[in-house]
Formats: sequence, structure tokens, C-alpha cells
Amino acid sequence: MLSFKDFRNGLMVTLWFVFLTFPLLVIKINPIEKSVVWRWHNMLYVACGTFVFYVLSRLYLARKKEQQQKIKTGIVEDKVAWSAKLFSEPKFYIPIAVAGCLFALAFPTLFSTYQVNIMITALMYVVLGLGLNIVVGVAGLLDLGYVAFYAVGAYAYALLNMHFGLGFWTVLPIGGLLGALFGILLGFPVLRLRGDYLAIVTLGFGEIIRLILENWGEFSQGPSGISNIARPGLFGIDLSLEMSINFMYYLTILMVIFTIFVVNRLQDSRIGRAWFALREDEIACQAMGIDKMKTKLTAFALGATWAGMAGVMFAAKTTFVNPASFTFLESAIILCIVVLGGMGSIPGVIVGALVLILLPEYLRAFSDYRMLVFGAILVIMMIFRPQGIISTVRRTYSLKD
Repeated sequence: MLSFKDFRNGLMVTLWFVFLTFPLLVIKINPIEKSVVWRWHNMLYVACGTFVFYVLSRLYLARKKEQQQKIKTGIVEDKVAWSAKLFSEPKFYIPIAVAGCLFALAFPTLFSTYQVNIMITALMYVVLGLGLNIVVGVAGLLDLGYVAFYAVGAYAYALLNMHFGLGFWTVLPIGGLLGALFGILLGFPVLRLRGDYLAIVTLGFGEIIRLILENWGEFSQGPSGISNIARPGLFGIDLSLEMSINFMYYLTILMVIFTIFVVNRLQDSRIGRAWFALREDEIACQAMGIDKMKTKLTAFALGATWAGMAGVMFAAKTTFVNPASFTFLESAIILCIVVLGGMGSIPGVIVGALVLILLPEYLRAFSDYRMLVFGAILVIMMIFRPQGIISTVRRTYSLKD
């Protein structure tokens, strides 16, 4: 049951939320007629909705806490999480994977070119999220400058295509190698740093790359950017715009599948177990004989490799790049994908990327309120499921008698 203190806190939260949303939801200014419309009913809706939601959330959290207490005392048994059951039993995940593959293959025929373009962007963020998941989710190294490697890949393709006429297929591995190189260059200065200090250094690295691209006009064309970048070719066949977009979509699908395969193999490998050990306890990791320097550099290099290749695909998709596409906000969105989806969880990162990229597009019907709804969904998610949409399943070993 809820106490008087909970109801009092609910009223305080309601008043504060009404105060924050008052200018947006209550006041409507008509600049043509030079009039102000006061929509007091909106304030009533917000107040009632906020109070009810707060009370229900407190009831849910209190029940969850009580359930955890019963599990600790042995009154009830701990149930296996639905995500663990879903991705550990073939009878569950195989039909879902087959249905997902069939839907992905038929997507361009079922939806418009605009929807296909949105899905390409979402799939690129899946690749970026899986790459950052290596650094943040698996190795536990907070990287706020991940967009710098994304920019390196994009500008590598733009510059090599503009000056030397190199095509997409030639530059794709080059972009990955350059991303890995810059990942190592970032990794060396931060080997002794962790936590907030590591985050600040990586944030500065991302801003340095963006400012260089913006101010070194002779090298990167400055704020004007580089246009007329060649799209990916298919055995020299001339593709129309719609065919080129569909080809880019299927290419991105293959990239996502390749990324999932490699990242999954990495997590199950010896270096993957070293990353998990580094995340859990760095001192104990060193005491067990794991080379901390090599482990960190490998995480930065491999994570940056996927960002470099995703940057090449971004430049090929948009046929135009400029520094404004690689701001800190992009790094924050990719980090949100990892945290919202589930730290270290490959299915979680995929779902998180699709939700975070597709949701704002499909909330356009709410017009001015779509970002407010989007932010509210993120807050609700972090309150009720802080471990992410699909949390990572920790492996356990048991001895049979």
C-alpha cells in the first residue's frame, strides 16, 4: 500500500510537471491575429495523467521490491526472465528469426521508398549501436566521442571518391581500417583513465575531429561539405534512384547480419571474456593475468571499425557529407541505443536502435509534441526497466551430481 508521503510526492511531481509543460501545452500564440489562446483543459489532462501515472508506478515498484524480498528469503522461487527464455530456446527464437528475415526481404515491396529510406537509416544505427556495444556494453568503457569514427569513415569515402575516383566497394574496408586506426590513436592516451575522466577525453576527441573537418577547408571543403558522392554499384549496371535505394537497403541488411555474426563470435571468444572481466572489475582482471592495455585497445579498435564502415555506407546513401552530420548529439543517440536496448545484449541493441530511430518518425502525427512523447517514453523505460529492453543473459555453470 501507498503511504501519505507517496501521495504528497505525487502531488509535488504533478505540480512540477505541469509547470514544465505549461508554456508548451497551455499557451498558444497566434502571431497573425496577435492573440493568445489559453488551453486550460490541457493542464487538467496533464495533471490528472501525471498523478495517476506516478501512483501506478509507485505501486508497481513497491510490488517489485516485495517480490525481490520474497526471492531473497526463499518464500518464492526466482523465475527465468522472458528474454533469457526467448533467446536460449530454439523453439522460440528460430521462428522469430525466420519471420523477421522474410519481412526484411519483402519490406521494399510492401512499403514506399520513403519508408525504405527510413529503414536504411535505422539499420545503419543498428550497426553503430553494435559497434559501440563492444566498447560500452561489453568492455565497460564509456565513449562519448564515437561519432568521430563515423565521420572518419564517411569522409574517407567522400575524399577518396572525389580525388581518386575510388568506388564504394574499394573504400568500405579502407573506412573500417581507418576507423580501427583512429580507435587505437584514441585508446593509447586513455589507457589509465576510466569513468567520468574517460568520458570527457572521448568527448573531446569527437569534438576535435568535427572541428578539424569544419575548419580545415582545403582538406574537407569546410562547412559546405562534399557532394555528388557515388552510390554503390552492382557489376556496372545502371540503377535508377528507386533501384539504387532498394539495393542500398539489401546491402545494409547484409551488413547488419555480418555485424551480428562477428560481434556474437567476439563476445564468445577469449577476448570477449576478457572484455566482460574488464567491465566487471579492472583490478581483478589484471590480477588474473589479462593484459589491460591490449584488451582496451582491441575494444576501441574493433568498435571503431564498425563505425568507419557505417560512415562509408552513410556517405554512399546520402551522396553528401558535412560536419553538421557528426555532432555530439549523434554520439548521445548511439549511446542511448546501447543503454535503452540493454548493455552487452545484441538483440537488445537491435531493438533499441529500431525503437529510437523509427519512433520519432512515426510520432510525426503528434507534430510539436512528438519529442515530448519521445522523451517521456525514454523516462518511463528507464524507470520500469533500467536494465534495458532485452537485458544480457549472464552465463551460469552448475555441477551435476
